[in-house]
Amino acid sequence: MASAATPDTEGLVVPVSATNGKRLASLDFIRGFAVLGILAANIVAFGQPFAAYMYPAAFTTGHSPAEDWMWVAQFVIIDNKMRGLFTLLFGAGMALFMEKAWARGSTRWLQARRLAWLGLFGLVHYFLIWRGDILFSYAMCGLLALLLLRMSAKWQLRLGLLGYAAGAVLWGGMMTMMHLAADTPAGDKGQALAEMRTELEAGKRESLADGELQTELISSGDYGAYVSHMFGEHAGDLGFFIILWLFETLPLMLVGMAIYRMGLFSGGMDSGRMRRWGWIGLIAGGLCSLLIALWVRDEGFTYYGTQAAMVGFSYVPRLAMIMGLIALLALWAPRATGWLGQRISYAGRAAFTNYLGTSIVMMLVFHGWGLGLFGQLGRTELYGVMLVTWALMLAWSKPWLERFRYGPLEWLWRCLTYGRIFPLRR
Repeated sequence: MASAATPDTEGLVVPVSATNGKRLASLDFIRGFAVLGILAANIVAFGQPFAAYMYPAAFTTGHSPAEDWMWVAQFVIIDNKMRGLFTLLFGAGMALFMEKAWARGSTRWLQARRLAWLGLFGLVHYFLIWRGDILFSYAMCGLLALLLLRMSAKWQLRLGLLGYAAGAVLWGGMMTMMHLAADTPAGDKGQALAEMRTELEAGKRESLADGELQTELISSGDYGAYVSHMFGEHAGDLGFFIILWLFETLPLMLVGMAIYRMGLFSGGMDSGRMRRWGWIGLIAGGLCSLLIALWVRDEGFTYYGTQAAMVGFSYVPRLAMIMGLIALLALWAPRATGWLGQRISYAGRAAFTNYLGTSIVMMLVFHGWGLGLFGQLGRTELYGVMLVTWALMLAWSKPWLERFRYGPLEWLWRCLTYGRIFPLRR
């Protein structure tokens, strides 16, 4: 294939050549790994009230001591790491998309249109399918990241890490205050903390009551009432989610753009250094995360303690794990050519379809008009549903993409972005 290059945009001159094949293969494999991991993170919120994602006492089936240890394991290995990994890849994908767009003479407006359609997919997902959507936040943060696309890779990395550090300070401080006020004797000292404790307790009751209503609506099979509830009670949550992820999603997108342009996925970085720092980040971040999880367990899995651990205390350790994971996976991806490695790569090529498709499958499994299993399965059984769904992802993606150019939703998104119909069958 003939080589082309993007316009010189403050040091961004990236060839569109055979190296793209290696980049794409690495990105596909890591994206497949991440989309499988995201289901492992989300499976609890698919089959139990949303609060149960963090707070074991919100399970309608109870939570056994063995499942308490499963919470610890999921917190250390999965929670927030897979979404973080997926966010880095989203940023890298934006840079790759613009490489190709610039080579064809297109501008950033093409990427903006692509993100606008993604935002619409996210709204449909959020209101009509599942409340845990990340696509709308990705679209909004992606539009902001698009403004910084011409920045040098080093400055993208610096700005991304600085923004992430600001989030660690903001959310760490906020969640620490909430935990102290709600769960410790400090909440009894002083009028301000006492008032905060009262407000936090009311917020907890409201969240758990909403979970009970969610269970009733989904279990009844009254889909219209469920959608009405989402529009009436949770439309405002979208703004909160954007603010919540603004100090994580946007910075990680910038970091993803930077490491893509620095050659992490194409062999442009020293493999020995990647391996060394990858293991250091993974092990050090994992040990810190384990200490946080054990603290939560020793505290009795309090409502605000689990939130503090998930949202605030794990901010820095999970970044170390995310960066370690992506470095090690980038090294491993070119050698993942066996049966399982190929299947994971194909699942990554259809990651958009697999992400939204999983939510639709979960509706069929858990909603009352489907199998009606919402609130019926404990954590152990939910992991069983996850394994079956993993098998479905790995089973369909490869044969589909051997016959068709894109996954179904990837094809639709591409057609909407460019405003024309692309051939689907190979």
